[in-house]
Amino acid sequence: MVSSRTATAAVGILVSLAVSVVAWVVFDVAVFFLAVPLLPLLFRRQSDDEPAVYECPDCGFRTRDPEFAYCPRDGSPLRER
Repeated sequence: MVSSRTATAAVGILVSLAVSVVAWVVFDVAVFFLAVPLLPLLFRRQSDDEPAVYECPDCGFRTRDPEFAYCPRDGSPLRER
């Protein structure tokens, strides 16, 4: 399935190309620079490096912040999931 970021960039490029074609037909001027700001969104790599999740084995408290070593509710050491 296509990510929302890729879909948004693809729709933006299609709309900007449509505007470029209309501008070219109506004003006789090529305006293809409208799509250029959206190109980095299409070719940016997806980051699969999500931070680790730390969870309290007793109460189920979860965080992605590595600053937490202990559960703020009961003081149990957090375990990496």
